[in-house]
Amino acid sequence: MGSRKVRIAAALAAVGLVALTGCSTGKAGGGSKTQPITAVSANTSALPSTAPSGEANAVQFQTAAPGSGKGLKIGLITLDDAVPFSKLVSDSVKKQAAAAGATLVYCDSKGDGATALACARNFKVQGVKGYLNFQSDAKSANSICSAGPQVPVIAIDIEQGSCQTSFMGANNQFAGELAGKALGNSLKQKFNCKYDAYVSMEEPDAGAVNVARMGGYKKGFESVCGPIKNLKVENAFRIDQARTTFADVLTTLPGAHTIVVTAINDDAIEGALAAAKTAGRVKDLYLSGQGADPSAWCAIKSNPQWVGDTAYFPERYGEIGVPYLIKAIKGESVPKELLVPHQIINSANISSIYNPSC
Repeated sequence: MGSRKVRIAAALAAVGLVALTGCSTGKAGGGSKTQPITAVSANTSALPSTAPSGEANAVQFQTAAPGSGKGLKIGLITLDDAVPFSKLVSDSVKKQAAAAGATLVYCDSKGDGATALACARNFKVQGVKGYLNFQSDAKSANSICSAGPQVPVIAIDIEQGSCQTSFMGANNQFAGELAGKALGNSLKQKFNCKYDAYVSMEEPDAGAVNVARMGGYKKGFESVCGPIKNLKVENAFRIDQARTTFADVLTTLPGAHTIVVTAINDDAIEGALAAAKTAGRVKDLYLSGQGADPSAWCAIKSNPQWVGDTAYFPERYGEIGVPYLIKAIKGESVPKELLVPHQIINSANISSIYNPSC
């Protein structure tokens, strides 16, 4: 296994990006999805100007004001654009930099700290006035910071050391709570909160992200249906792993017809569904995932029992990162945290938010 894959895997686990890794799992040794990210496309013109989540401390998406970046040279160190989530983020930043009239210096770190360090050094030579940093090697963050120009820096989903002006990324606990509450509301409406088991598909190696996101799920669900009963916690976050694990779970629940399934990402949900299909028990599952991964859009659209999926909108990250970076470069005050507004996606609303070609 190559060291580059290990670094990318560790970074993705650390920040919870496994929620949105498209056609690859983001973890070294993981299985892969058969549907490429280009199989479905975002209808970005139809996306709402805000994500109506009720998340009090989120900042809203905003298109960069035309001309706001005129004469400015800004930078982007991206995670690895072979990873679909990273590519969506990069494309959004490029689009918003162009809209602002700024010159963008783009550098793909390819999941490697030494490459990210070279990117920062190049930014210094190029005279970059501020940059967005999505590089994956958290241990090298301060060295990368010192090597680059001493200018405003907005970190994307990974803390970037002492020079970080702001952190931009997901609100993991809220994202979990949002999906958990949606699941609880559905179970209350359909079954008066009566169910056979609650299965939590987790990734313990993700540490604080796993605790926050899956803890949020439980909090949201319990706020509607009370204390969770018959809880089964499984280490399963890749499709192949989740398929095998969930097949075993089903054997322990032979007479169960209302099984609540929550997951740290959409890969785990897709694996659980694959196992249930093999067992002829898809209708026994009531599901909720994280990310609204493009590869899951068609399944979400066609399955009303995929009750809710929390969207992270990587295709809109530039609508936060670029405007706030320009403000910081111009000396304006910006929040220390720029949390992405999340939204529940389900079969009823997915076509109004995205445009799945299915």
